[in-house]
Amino acid sequence: MTAFAALHVPGSPLLLPNVWDFGAAAFLAAQGFPALGTTSLGVSAAEGEPDGAPSSKDATVRLARRLTELDTLISVDLADGFSEDPGEVGALAAELAKAGVAGINLEDALGDPVGHAAKIAAAKERAPGLFVNARTDTHWLGEPDIDTAIDRCLSYVDAGADGVFVPGLAAPADVERLVEAVGVPVNLLFLPGKVTVDGLAGLGVARVSLGSLPYRMALAATLRTVEAVRDGGELPLTPPSYADVAALLPGSH
Repeated sequence: MTAFAALHVPGSPLLLPNVWDFGAAAFLAAQGFPALGTTSLGVSAAEGEPDGAPSSKDATVRLARRLTELDTLISVDLADGFSEDPGEVGALAAELAKAGVAGINLEDALGDPVGHAAKIAAAKERAPGLFVNARTDTHWLGEPDIDTAIDRCLSYVDAGADGVFVPGLAAPADVERLVEAVGVPVNLLFLPGKVTVDGLAGLGVARVSLGSLPYRMALAATLRTVEAVRDGGELPLTPPSYADVAALLPGSH
């Protein structure tokens, strides 16, 4: 079992913050988080590209390579793998594994589950030590149906997935059904007001991702800061100092 896989403990889930640039990742790594993920929305937005589009692949890989310099384990959100060709997805997985990445996310976007399973199999064949988290979008893009989610997840586990991810799933009874059915670590997305980490832990979840939430909160904090300065109000948060951030960057030591 890899160090990253060992962090996925049912009932004591890994809280995985998701980042969009080196600075945010370095700041969180310095706080002692054992693992970080990337967010496709944040990375794509930073590049001015559509979320998860093939045009964001280079930025995703470039960021992933930089993040492996940090003292934390890195999982990379690859959207749908940036290709419909399992061979290309497998080659990308191998490239990232060689660079030191610990895990990847591959999402089905409610497309053909057979084709998605082929991508997962190719990734595991080319990078056996990489933790492949197989995402199904039944509860994110479609009409929520736990039976369909379980069926898709089981086909991805059969293809070699190390864990499954069902963003949008929150109903406790359905979470318990998924955890019992799949036999691998279950990853859910933190949904403010709908779930808590403790609540998901009690249902046997092994990983809780923050997704694009930190990026979107950063946008909200930016706006609140500008408004506070404009209106003569108090800053909404106390930021790290310039020197604190500069000290996190390569070449500063």
